[in-house]
Amino acid sequence: MNADFVAVLEYWEREKGISRDILVNAVQEALVSAAKKAVGPARELRVSIDQKNGDIRAFAKLIVSEKAVNKQEQITVFDARRIKPDAQLGDEVEVEVTPAGFGRIASQYAKQSLMQHIRRAEKQLIFDEFKDRVGDIVSGTVRRFERSDVVVDLGRYEAILPNRERVPTEEYQIGERIRCFVKAVETGSHGPEIILSRADPYFVIKLFQLEVSEISDGTIEVKGIAREPGFRTKLAVHTRDEKVDPVGACVGLRGQRVKNIVRELNNEKVDIIRWDPNVKTFIANALAPAKPKAFEIDESRKRVKIIVPDDQLSLAIGKRGQNARLTSKLTGWQVDIEAEPIIKMGFEEKVAEAIESLASIPGITPEQANVLVHAGFLSLEDLSQADVDDLEQIPDLKEHATSIFEAAKNESDRRSTESQTPVA
Repeated sequence: MNADFVAVLEYWEREKGISRDILVNAVQEALVSAAKKAVGPARELRVSIDQKNGDIRAFAKLIVSEKAVNKQEQITVFDARRIKPDAQLGDEVEVEVTPAGFGRIASQYAKQSLMQHIRRAEKQLIFDEFKDRVGDIVSGTVRRFERSDVVVDLGRYEAILPNRERVPTEEYQIGERIRCFVKAVETGSHGPEIILSRADPYFVIKLFQLEVSEISDGTIEVKGIAREPGFRTKLAVHTRDEKVDPVGACVGLRGQRVKNIVRELNNEKVDIIRWDPNVKTFIANALAPAKPKAFEIDESRKRVKIIVPDDQLSLAIGKRGQNARLTSKLTGWQVDIEAEPIIKMGFEEKVAEAIESLASIPGITPEQANVLVHAGFLSLEDLSQADVDDLEQIPDLKEHATSIFEAAKNESDRRSTESQTPVA
């Protein structure tokens, strides 16, 4: 046991950085309990461990007396002077009281105590080292699974990636190397624990700080972030330096910077948005590529109603409402999106509009336009495709067929010429 005990001390001192003296002192305290059971209630009992060979010995301080009435507390002058030649009555003499076979009993206590103390010391080392690393990104290896939590090996320590901090679209394999965000160092029922996250929005912010030098040096400021892990993230950025394009800097040359981040996030979509103090502009930027047509803002309730073209409604809302939901989180405003109402024109209005359109052609009177529309000619294009004979067959227009045909032809030629003339 002794050689094994020394080897264990050396291993934990080398691998975990726990002082051998601390471990030995902890074991010595535990062995006092073992010695009391083996020796009995000896006076001022202590246990000594030789750190070189692992020998365990028990000692007690006995009082020098004429007669040793109580052997657990007293020693005769004759026996005391064999240990300490100048011992006098009333002196205290430390005497070895190691019982036979004590090494076997002590070894069991030593191992139990050592492992308990190692666990406590290791957890304290975890707390001391990582309490100031909250917010950092660390790299580790997936070691095992505990229910739905992932245990990640960080080298000297193990950390937990809880199920609540996992990205729902990601699957991890034992031995796989992953990067995580140190979210907290918590003191649980079993001591301090390192809590990791890949779902936290600040994980994305930290990745941008590492990838984009302008963010890390403060030139570009991250104003806000909204994230649905595994699916989409919206990041609002701003700079006071007019020479710097905050969105372009985050995207990088040929999109390389944001591509590196998207790759780390397993192809999660990342929208980089220019922040603006004007809430309308900010929300419009956040909703891109949809283009709002109108805003109705309720300042008191921090609510905004946005009108978009009907063909852009699904684009503005996003898949399962994701675009609108993330925009609300990012801006801090409740965003309601509605399609622009389509005004359906009645039959009479359509007829009146067609008459007005034809009557605007030089050479065609409103009365003639009215007859033409009721005869089925609703536009200049319809007239351009008709012959004089077609127009002569319309009652009330026989005498004017040629003039109407010429007027339509002239207007059609004019419009065609205008469309082909380059704008200066």
